[in-house]
Amino acid sequence: MTFRPALAVLLAGSTILAACGDTAAEQEAEQTEDAIEAQAAADVADAPAEEILGVTEKQLLDADLVDADGNELGEIKLVERNAMRTVTGLLVELEDSDRYVTVKLSDVTPRPDGDDFELESSLSAGQLASLPDAEFVPNGDTMTGAGAM
Repeated sequence: MTFRPALAVLLAGSTILAACGDTAAEQEAEQTEDAIEAQAAADVADAPAEEILGVTEKQLLDADLVDADGNELGEIKLVERNAMRTVTGLLVELEDSDRYVTVKLSDVTPRPDGDDFELESSLSAGQLASLPDAEFVPNGDTMTGAGAM
């Protein structure tokens, strides 16, 4: 993952804005989310044309994680890759939380949703909630969590 100077400026700006009246935990959560979104945008720009699960990386980042009944379980935030740039999993922000977990590619199946795609999880909301928190390291080559290798 290549980290650009413009992203550093974006992160610094969001840090200043986040400092206005939020608790330390809220500021940290906002900074993490901003960093993940910036990294995802940079990764999409650098992403190879390859498809992951039959869809592009951009389509994955626009997808929601849902259960078999279509109930939203979370949002795909980042395609995780190791140092060799091999996809190792998906960073998912769980629904109604500031928690991020890593979901293995083998635990999801893309399905059409109008003009877009959703990813259907083979894991229940409870199973997702029991996954360990993923650690996001801006400009890092790897992620940690259940799907990381």
